This record gives sequence, C-alpha cells and structure tokens, in this order.
Amino acid sequence: MAKGIVMLAAGGTGGHLFPAEALAHELTARGWQVHLATDDRAERFAGKFPAAAIHPISSSTIGSKNPVSLLRAFWSIWRGVRQTSQVIAKIKPSVVIGFGGYPTLPPLYAATRRGVPSMVHEQNAVMGRANKALAGRVNAIAGGFLPENAGANSAKTVVTGNPVRPPVIEAAKTAYVASAGSDAFNLLVFGGSQGAQFFSDAVPAAIALLPQEQRRRLHVTQQARVEDAEKVKAAYSKLGIAADVSPFFTDMAQRMASAHLVISRSGASTVSEIAVVGRPALLVPYPYALDHDQAANAARLAAAGGGEVHPQATLSPERVAGLLGGAMDDPARLAKMAAAAKSVGKADATRLLADLAEAIASKIPVSDFKKGMRS
Repeated sequence: MAKGIVMLAAGGTGGHLFPAEALAHELTARGWQVHLATDDRAERFAGKFPAAAIHPISSSTIGSKNPVSLLRAFWSIWRGVRQTSQVIAKIKPSVVIGFGGYPTLPPLYAATRRGVPSMVHEQNAVMGRANKALAGRVNAIAGGFLPENAGANSAKTVVTGNPVRPPVIEAAKTAYVASAGSDAFNLLVFGGSQGAQFFSDAVPAAIALLPQEQRRRLHVTQQARVEDAEKVKAAYSKLGIAADVSPFFTDMAQRMASAHLVISRSGASTVSEIAVVGRPALLVPYPYALDHDQAANAARLAAAGGGEVHPQATLSPERVAGLLGGAMDDPARLAKMAAAAKSVGKADATRLLADLAEAIASKIPVSDFKKGMRS
C-alpha cells in the first residue's frame, strides 16, 4: 500500500518537467503514488511520465497587457483552480509540489486554499514569475540555487540543487585530467535550442584564428541546429579539425566527462550538470532570457570559481579565440576551475528534494528540516 499521494504540477517545457520527473521516480521508489497536473499538453507525457494519473488542467500565460487577453487568461486560470480543487477532493494528496510555469498556478493556488501542504521548486537563481506569485502561499521553496529574489521567503527556502540525470551522476565519477603540452584538447560546445546558432557562427570562426599548433590539438564536439549542422561540419573540415557535430547527442554526459573545456549557455540544468561533473566552463548567457535568469545562474558558478561569464555582445571571433587559446595554454587554471565547479555541484539533489517533499507532507516545519540537514 502506498504511503500516500503526491501531486506534482509542472509546465510543458523540459526545464520544468525534468526535475518533476526525477522526483516522481524517487518518490515512487519510496512508496508514494504520484499524480501529475499540467496543461493541455499532457498528451505529450502519456506513457512517459511515471505517474499513476495525469490530470490536464486549464491555465494560461499572463503575458499580454490587453484587457481582453488578461481577462481570458485569468478566467482560464480560475477554471483550472476549480478543476484542480475537484481532483484534490477526489485523490486527497498529502502534498502538492509545483515546478514553475503558469500551469502550476491553478494546482498550487487550489492546494493552498484547501490547506493542503505545498511547495515549489525553482530551478534558476532568479525566481520565475509563477513561483514568485506562489512563494508567499506555499509551505516551502526548494531552490536549484538560492533565488536572488526570495526576499521575505528566504526562511522557508531550502537549496536542494537541481536533479540531474543518472548518466550525469555516472559521468561525475570521471576525474578531470588537464591537457598539457601537445596533448589532445577536447572542447565541448552546446547551446540548446535557443543558443546553438550563435555558437555555430562564432566558434568555428574563432578556431580559424588560432595558431596551427593549437588547432592541431583540438577535438570539438558541438551541438548545432539541424539547419546549421552541415555548415559547421564543413567549416571544421576545411580547418582540418576533428569534430563531431550534431543537433543532438545521446551520450552528452559522457562527452562532458571527456571535455577539457565547455562553452555553453547557462540554463539551470546546464549549469547544474557542469557543476556535478566538475568541468571548467565559459558561460554565455542567452541574452533574451526572461528575467535574465541565465545570467544569474552563470554568476553563481563564476562566484565559486568554476566558470567564467561572457556576455554574447562581447564575443567577437577574435575575443573567443583569445579566451580559447588562453585556456588551452593554462591547464593548471582549468584544473582549478574544474575542482571549484565540482565543489558546488549537488549530485544528491533528487534525494534532498524528496526528503523535503516528505517533510512537508508530514507537516514538519522548514526550520526543523534545515536543522536536520546541518546535523
């Protein structure tokens, strides 16, 4: 018999869904029954998300200032509150946990109105708008990083870290070994769907400016958009660079473990994985990210000494060549950065998040949970 029921609420993006999925697996293993509340994109998760049931809930993004659009958005959210209230009355969850995105507003609002223990998980170093709206109502806030705008809610904020995939945990077992002298130098470049185009243009152009002796050492793994992949491959081929270029790598964690340097965007999951594996990184925050969350994420790793933050606007091919060439010539600095990154990685984030969820379900005060973490 299950310990009880946990309702998870998550938006339809991978950034919101992945930590929810990781927690669902952990709580299921501990004997809980998990339900998922999400928006009408729920069909995408059918058969994949480890839930006893998936509940599509009405919601809407509050983005427009048009009065008619706002009225429609609030009506959709209120309809979602009523839908979730019916689900909560039926399944009687011990705790409701949100993972950001507007689809979490109705379930968490409904839970707090009915007095059901609740918490939210914030992946980024800056709290997203939905979580910020809920922060004052929930019992606890779990943070991938300590959110900069937690403010009055800092007392109920627990830094659990962001759950990372099992292959990343395995990759973290590979120690960083610096590349010195004429040894091969493995460069990993990736930017996700919102950043790969910039790297597709900037990195090959920068490598073309490196001296031949440095180019000879390079092996590049680079994620590129489908429409850019052939162009990037051709650029490296022309330079005589050994390169693996693809829109997607199924073994990205292993490639990170093999990397001597990472150049990437700084989404919450990316920064968390770099830290857990422990690799030096040049981080280029996506300049159009809402609330500049990527810049804040990158700043946290840089503050620990595990990475450098470089705004995209400053990165001409000449500048990128200088950064890359300087890194290749200073293996001791890269080794120090790798160790610093690993020192702040949270490989046990999923376990900590599950521990906090169980504590909130048992109505244990956050202050007592924090004391237990320190003891």
